Amino acid sequence: MKAITLVDLQTSVRDTSAFNRLQNYYQLCKAFLGLMQKMQPTCIISPTHNNYMFYQYDKNYGYRITRPLNTNLFIDSENEFDTAFQRFMSFLANLKRHQGAILDQESARRYIETAEINRVVYTVQQSIGSIGDSFENPNQSRKRVGQLFEVLVKLIIQEVGLECEPRTISIPIPGYTGYEMSYELDLVFSRNKAIVTAETRFIHETEIVGSVKTTSKDRIDKVFLDKYLLTKLLGREVPVIAVFLHDVQRAKAGNSIFGINSTFKSNHFLGYTVALNRLDGVYYVDPRPEMLANDRLREQIKDFQTFLVQDLWRLSVR
Repeated sequence: MKAITLVDLQTSVRDTSAFNRLQNYYQLCKAFLGLMQKMQPTCIISPTHNNYMFYQYDKNYGYRITRPLNTNLFIDSENEFDTAFQRFMSFLANLKRHQGAILDQESARRYIETAEINRVVYTVQQSIGSIGDSFENPNQSRKRVGQLFEVLVKLIIQEVGLECEPRTISIPIPGYTGYEMSYELDLVFSRNKAIVTAETRFIHETEIVGSVKTTSKDRIDKVFLDKYLLTKLLGREVPVIAVFLHDVQRAKAGNSIFGINSTFKSNHFLGYTVALNRLDGVYYVDPRPEMLANDRLREQIKDFQTFLVQDLWRLSVR
C-alpha cells in the first residue's frame, strides 16, 4: 500500500466533491496527524505565547511554516485524536436525542466538562489549515480552507438533527422598484423544515442566519451590518449569529518571526454593538483571553461548545 504524502493531502483539500460527511474530515485529519508523526517536522514554540506552536515543513515543501496552533486545543497524537473523535460522534448522537435537555444526562455533563468538543473541532480545522499552509502559493488554498470550515460547522449542526444549509437571497429594496440586494448567507438553520413563502420573505421566522469564518479579521463589521440590513429590509427582527475559529496570527516579536498577535478588535466589536445592533450570539472555537476577562465581551462572546450544547437549542425554539 502506497504511503500517504503531503501532496496527497493537498489533493484531498482541493477536491470540491469531498467533505460531505464528518467522516471525511476525520479521515483527513487522522491522515495528517499520522503523517506529522512520521515526517517529524520542526516544531517551533512562540516566544510571546508559549501555548502556541508552528510546524515547519522540510526542504521538499520549501521550509514553509504553518499557522499558529494552540497546544491547549490541538491534539497532535493520531491515536488520541481517533479516540476523541469517536467520543465526539457519540456525544452528537446523544445530543440529537436529548437536544436542549442534554445537560440532564450525567454522562453528557461529564463529557462537556472536558471541553473536548472545542479540541476536536479545532484539531480538524487546523489540520486542514496546516495542509493549506504547505502549498507553494498560500492563495491556492486560503479560500478553500475557509469554505471547509463553513461546511464543517454545517455538518455538525445537521448531525444533531437540525436543518442547515447555505442560501443566496435577493431582497427587493423598499421604494426602489426593480432594485434588489443579493445576500450569500453562509448558513441558515432551524429545528424544523421551514417552508419559505412570499409572506415570510426569504427567511422564515423560525430560521437563524449564521456567519461562519475562520477569523473575524476584516469580517466582523459585515456580520453586524448584515443583521442590521436584513432586519431593515425584511421589516422584522432577523436573528444572526457568528461562529469563528480563532483570532490570532503570526507576527514579528523582536528578532523572532514567531510571535502571536490578536486580530480581534474589541473596540470595533463594542462600537458596532452600540451603533448598529447586538448580534444574537458570537462563538469562538479558540476564544482570546480578553474575551473571557472583559465583562462586556464575556456577556456576548462564548465558546463553540456552548453554542452546540445550549444556545443552538435556545435559538431554534421559535
